[in-house]
Amino acid sequence: KNNLILFCFVCFALPWQCFRALCCKGPPPPRPEYDLVCIGLSGSGKTSLLSQLCSESPENIVSTTGFSIKAVPFQNAILNVKELGGADNIRKYWSRYYQGSQGVIFVLDSASSEDDLETARNELHSALQHPQLCTLPFLILANHQDKPAARSVQEV
Repeated sequence: KNNLILFCFVCFALPWQCFRALCCKGPPPPRPEYDLVCIGLSGSGKTSLLSQLCSESPENIVSTTGFSIKAVPFQNAILNVKELGGADNIRKYWSRYYQGSQGVIFVLDSASSEDDLETARNELHSALQHPQLCTLPFLILANHQDKPAARSVQEV
């Protein structure tokens, strides 16, 4: 009787394990996720940037009035990007959304007016000094480089 049980195990269990090991490796391991915050003045291109990274249509892009969250998938990781609206009346609330961030994307319009560029500079310096962000990596993106009035990296 014991030999029959052993025979059944060898005939059915081992092939199943071999099949699983060779063909059905199971679900892929979970990709690490990182939480980022994306800030910048209105019209700097934050929404367009995230739509492009998510392979979404560039049509019907509307300025973010509060905040939005997008999961940007990459091969080895997922970026959960919290985009914060850049209007004057919204920027004062940015710091309420910083907690838990692991990185910052700051988008600026390189073709904006001197006044807007100065405002962007002040907002960037404020973010760089904020206790919840000051130790995090920052990506500063000078957007709209394709416009005739765009400033060079040195000018920005």
